[in-house]
Amino acid sequence: MISIERVSHDWGGIFSLKDVSLSVKDGEYFVILGPTGSGKTLLLEVIAGIYHPREGRIVLQGEDVTQLAPERRNIGFLYQDYNLFPHYDVMKNISYGLAVRGVGKEGRLERSRELVASLSIGHLVSRDVTTLSGGEQQKVALARALAPRPRILLLDEPFSALDENTKAALVREMKEVHRRERVTVVHVTHSQEEAMVMADRIGVMMDGRIVQVGTPEEIFYRPQSTELASFVKIENVWSGVVARLEEDAATVDLGAVMLHVPPDTLAVGETVRVMLRPEDVVVGSSSPGSARNTLFGVVTDIEPRGFYSLVRIDCGVLVTATVTKRSLELLSLTVGASASAIFKMTALHVIRQ
Repeated sequence: MISIERVSHDWGGIFSLKDVSLSVKDGEYFVILGPTGSGKTLLLEVIAGIYHPREGRIVLQGEDVTQLAPERRNIGFLYQDYNLFPHYDVMKNISYGLAVRGVGKEGRLERSRELVASLSIGHLVSRDVTTLSGGEQQKVALARALAPRPRILLLDEPFSALDENTKAALVREMKEVHRRERVTVVHVTHSQEEAMVMADRIGVMMDGRIVQVGTPEEIFYRPQSTELASFVKIENVWSGVVARLEEDAATVDLGAVMLHVPPDTLAVGETVRVMLRPEDVVVGSSSPGSARNTLFGVVTDIEPRGFYSLVRIDCGVLVTATVTKRSLELLSLTVGASASAIFKMTALHVIRQ
């Protein structure tokens, strides 16, 4: 559906794209995830035709559109600040794109009413857009972007200005709209929660490059580099050497401790990095016996994070675990207390250094 082929571009010496290649499937909800300044919005604008790339090409449905004007690409674009027309009411904002395309009054009204019903904004149709809340503006802007039935919908941080409750409700609605409209979506965000919840697949962007593409499971649990592991908040990353191979497991020597990891295609003597998400660590005061990996140590730090805490345990290597407030109380965990860190072998992800 969308093929971005070796695209490079610079914008004012501030943002850049560096040899970006990416494919998005027809009807897919694709999220571009990355830190601020990584080039995410610039990539959307190149897809939309607002900028023509210095190198490479953009192919939409088999057609090379690299030099095609934005209005000829049949793309809907929703910026994070919505850009509604303040001198139009809600209904005129929604039908604007249809009017520009020469759709008759009846056709404009029918399509606008369809979207108004779909997004449950019938009570807003005669309102001045300057009186709408952020969530209401977002819905109207989304309806306007969808009205001409674009083949592709580009979303630039669409939920960034919303409070958490409004955002959660709109995330659910956006998933339903995507299902009903069957439109291909490319959604830019720096929010890892949004990416995890919304995406069929994710492309992670750093410093103008796509560093990994995969399902949410692959990105958040099996990153291909330590840099990406840090970005997706994998707190536990250890260096070691493969010491032994068995039929169902490999043993990695971390120096102070040994870990059992999936054997995959590892070889004895290889230097590897072992990764483990903190929520995959069970903290206890003793070993459950059947656990493949159980490390014993002393709690060195407890970092409150609202409804949970990050507990760090020195087991010869530092292990970070996510522990609920209730579990902290039940286990009587305090700095200096003895504790065990227990985790499944299958929760470990191993990459070669």
